[in-house]
Amino acid sequence: MERRENEIAKKAEEFLRVFKKGEEFTQELLKENERLRYTVLKLEEERNGLVQLSNPVEVKALQEQLAKAEEERNRLINRFKEVEEENKGFASKYLEVEEENNNLANLYVASNQLHSTLDFEEVLRIIIEIMINLVGAERFVIMLLDEASGVLSTIASEGMEEGTIRKARIGEGVIGRAVQSGENFFESDLSVGSVEGEPRPIVCIPLKIKDQTLGVIVVFSLLEQKKKTLTHVDKELFTMLAGHAATAVFSAKLYSQSARKLSTIQGFIDLLSGREDSWGQNG
Repeated sequence: MERRENEIAKKAEEFLRVFKKGEEFTQELLKENERLRYTVLKLEEERNGLVQLSNPVEVKALQEQLAKAEEERNRLINRFKEVEEENKGFASKYLEVEEENNNLANLYVASNQLHSTLDFEEVLRIIIEIMINLVGAERFVIMLLDEASGVLSTIASEGMEEGTIRKARIGEGVIGRAVQSGENFFESDLSVGSVEGEPRPIVCIPLKIKDQTLGVIVVFSLLEQKKKTLTHVDKELFTMLAGHAATAVFSAKLYSQSARKLSTIQGFIDLLSGREDSWGQNG
């Protein structure tokens, strides 16, 4: 009897397990059925949408939307190209500013050297070095103005045959007119070469202190890396250099004149002192 009850209990437990599994399977079937029903509804909606496309009005509306989308796409592409060009412009401007900063730093160092001496010949030597190494000038002259005669005379040169450019008169030719006006001259065509056997200036920078013009730096050719064109940075560099050079030349000339006057006065004093000593001895 007891064994019979145990068998019944086992069968009951087994039935419960089977029933539970059946319940779980039923739940899974219900979920799958719900998923399939949703899929069928989606397919029906898509089918209805495709059917509606046969309506010319709907097709036209869709085409208009597509055209607008294409137009927006093209607008975005064009804007992207504009931004890309702007970025290139910014990059170019950055390089130009960086070059200008480097030139300013180099000019600062060079100008310190230029103003560190009052020796006239040393000032000219430093100006020549700056013209070659910083500006990139290959052939050039430095001329001073005699205000009384209005004649410009070459006092230093580089890369020029001796006597090529000795003198110029104020108001005459490219050099003379630049000095007379006090305005910088930059030739747009750097390949002008010479005119009637005379080298033609491509750059004339008057050496000025306020309204007084002391002379001019005249460039006839540039080094290979500069021969194509003069940039805005190059022109600014020429102008700033001319200002420093004019001040240094003026100071050196003034010092030289003062030194000569002092030497003359000292010689005159020595002469008088010698005479007084001589008179004292004779007395």
